[in-house]
Amino acid sequence: MRNSLNIPIFRVISDIATQNNVPAYVVGGFVRDTLLNRVSDELDIDIVVVGGGIEMARKVAKSVHPDIKVTVFKNFGTAMFRYKEHEIEFVGARKESYRKNSRKPIVENGTLEDDQKRRDFTINAMAISLNEDSYGSFIDPFNGLHDLKHKIIRTPLDPDKTFSDDPLRMLRAIRFATQLSFSVENKTFDSIVKNHERIKIVSKERIITELQKIILSEKPSTGFHLLDKSDLLSIVFPALYNLKGVETIDGKQHKDNFYHTIKVLDNISKKTENLWLRWAAILHDIAKPKTKKFISDQGWTFHGHDFIGAKMIPDIFKEMKLPLNNKMKYVQKLVLLHLRPISLVYDEVTDSAIRRLLFDAGDDIDDLMTLCKADITSKNEIKIKKYLQNFIRVRDKMKKLEEKDAIRNFQPPISGEEIIKTFKIQPSRKVGIIKEAIKDAILDGIIGNNHDEAFIYMIKKGEELGLHADLEK
Repeated sequence: MRNSLNIPIFRVISDIATQNNVPAYVVGGFVRDTLLNRVSDELDIDIVVVGGGIEMARKVAKSVHPDIKVTVFKNFGTAMFRYKEHEIEFVGARKESYRKNSRKPIVENGTLEDDQKRRDFTINAMAISLNEDSYGSFIDPFNGLHDLKHKIIRTPLDPDKTFSDDPLRMLRAIRFATQLSFSVENKTFDSIVKNHERIKIVSKERIITELQKIILSEKPSTGFHLLDKSDLLSIVFPALYNLKGVETIDGKQHKDNFYHTIKVLDNISKKTENLWLRWAAILHDIAKPKTKKFISDQGWTFHGHDFIGAKMIPDIFKEMKLPLNNKMKYVQKLVLLHLRPISLVYDEVTDSAIRRLLFDAGDDIDDLMTLCKADITSKNEIKIKKYLQNFIRVRDKMKKLEEKDAIRNFQPPISGEEIIKTFKIQPSRKVGIIKEAIKDAILDGIIGNNHDEAFIYMIKKGEELGLHADLEK
């Protein structure tokens, strides 16, 4: 395994460990991803030090560069610092024991073997020695290499104990299976099902971190299928779980909106790594259970699910500990608008409708169109082909109108101040009426998006409201 240790920091750690007669090993994700030849987004390197990691971290950091800042987590017996693109974390080899209602362990000093036993999965329990006399030696007490080769997620010890001790590991099992395209070993998965209620003691912040790693994977539906099958979904994401199921009345059946949603998520994941656009895909139909209605001459309807769904977003973000900022507003906006491009595809495409869509979507129009295209999940190839042809037609018309009229994010060329000055009036409702009329006239193509035409239209609307323009120079 010596070839795996081609990062210079490992030699520094080895030299200091030898000088201080302290055994040290690199463990966990670095070893796993190296064996997989996988370039990981997580550039963490975990070093286990028998006897304590904090002092070792300080000595290594000082040896690399005297100005490197070491962050110490004394309660956990760990310390870390950044080295180039890596985060190097040092932890003392330890044993752990857990109380029933907490995932915070009681920690004691231990051996490397003790430390490997406390790891979540066999593929994360492999280690490489950094000690001078055994540098590069591979230590794999739980056959993690076998599981790596056979693409298996398995716990090192009894899975019931592993998951009961730290229930977050159940989500991590599903996350790794999704990211790596592995399968969860049967006994391990059965234990997740058995212990799924234990996830309730895990903080929302920890849960959302794992969920978002699933969402950012190449095929996130894998993870959501496993979350559903394991009974975790209803606890960690009840709003999505509520999309499950079909209902039939008078021989008419609606589709299962859960399976449709995760198909849309897979579709959009082929086109973008934008986490918040992927969230928009997950939440675009989130209000369908609330808006579902059967009408005898129409069948199943979900009228207003775009509007109601957008109103649900803040509460969902708050409940799941997602950011209540512009990212939330972006998702909310796309959920609100997601039916608009689709209606343009089906109906006669008017310039006015496209201008209004460009104005309402602004800089997010391209993301909205990507979402709408991902929303095509029909199994009818002829229908899909026709839809995509219409979609291309809408995009072409959108591009031409934007080039001609500059509608995206436009500000009406007449300000409220100019209306007040022209008609010599106080700020009032009439000012807003005139501004809105000018905006609508531009979007409807009645006047161009320029000051001269807008000024003439302002005078006309003012006169309709009984106002007299002061046009004296």
